[in-house]
Amino acid sequence: MRADRIFAYGAAAGLIGDLLLGDPRRGHPVAAFGRAAAGVERRLWRDHRGWGALHTLVCAGGAAGGAALAARVVRRHPAASVALTAAATWSVVGGTSLGREARAIGGALAAGDIELARERLPHLCGRDPHSLDGPQIARAVVESVAENTSDAVVGALVWGALGGVPGLVAFRAVNTLDAMVGHKSPRHLRYGWASARLDDVVGWPGARLTAVLAGVAGGQPRRALRAWRADAGRHPSPNAGPVEASFAGALGVRLGGTLAYGGRVEHRPVLNGATGRAVETGDIERAVRLSRRVGVLALGVCAAGRLIAGRWSPSGRRPAAGRSGK
Repeated sequence: MRADRIFAYGAAAGLIGDLLLGDPRRGHPVAAFGRAAAGVERRLWRDHRGWGALHTLVCAGGAAGGAALAARVVRRHPAASVALTAAATWSVVGGTSLGREARAIGGALAAGDIELARERLPHLCGRDPHSLDGPQIARAVVESVAENTSDAVVGALVWGALGGVPGLVAFRAVNTLDAMVGHKSPRHLRYGWASARLDDVVGWPGARLTAVLAGVAGGQPRRALRAWRADAGRHPSPNAGPVEASFAGALGVRLGGTLAYGGRVEHRPVLNGATGRAVETGDIERAVRLSRRVGVLALGVCAAGRLIAGRWSPSGRRPAAGRSGK
């Protein structure tokens, strides 16, 4: 079986596993990677970019190397290769858990339990929830759903299509390192620089695909494209900007504005401010549904792209008529 078909079958099985089961409840590989990366940081940390780059190389390179070794071991066994791809996909994508957390916060807001919503918000994003009211929490949830659709689903599928199991694992490793050390805290301002910049690079294609698919899946491609073109470039993140702007346009809401991270206040640009309305609690469910549709479409796009590339690659071409192909 060709590698393109192995990816298509395995990624589909893995995404179905995520849709049905969510994240593994025990022994999650991403959590294990996080613990290992934290151990590496304890040994390597210096307030220096070079040591941070070494940390990124050791952690992300080690994860990708282990995945490449596993893929090599099973490469002559198609069924095992499909199973490995499915397991890797299930482990690195997190669309169902993302939706569950968002819906739990939406349910608390709908019930008028603002304290419960504030308590659960840190499970979804790193913002300080204590000063947020209901509409601000709802906006934070929608923004997190949009950004994590790219980070937790589409980006992984893109790199899986490009690099198979090592691509899936490497993308999740880089994204996890960015979440751990890539933020602009005094401890990680220099040490986390390499992880943050590498995450910007590997997240670029998935973010653009997510932005395109959000408009398609939301049935508002022109509105999403208009918000993307008008506002995404003013966002401080090169990848979150297009995704959040496109989601804002597709949902017809305004995103962005003032927010707080760990005591640090940021004044971000308003996305889709020209035509969008304020986010309401009901928009959380709409964002979750849009995220799920985007994930399914991304699987189709990535699998189709891998199959087309495999057909035209030297190993995937059929021998010409009348030749043995030997």
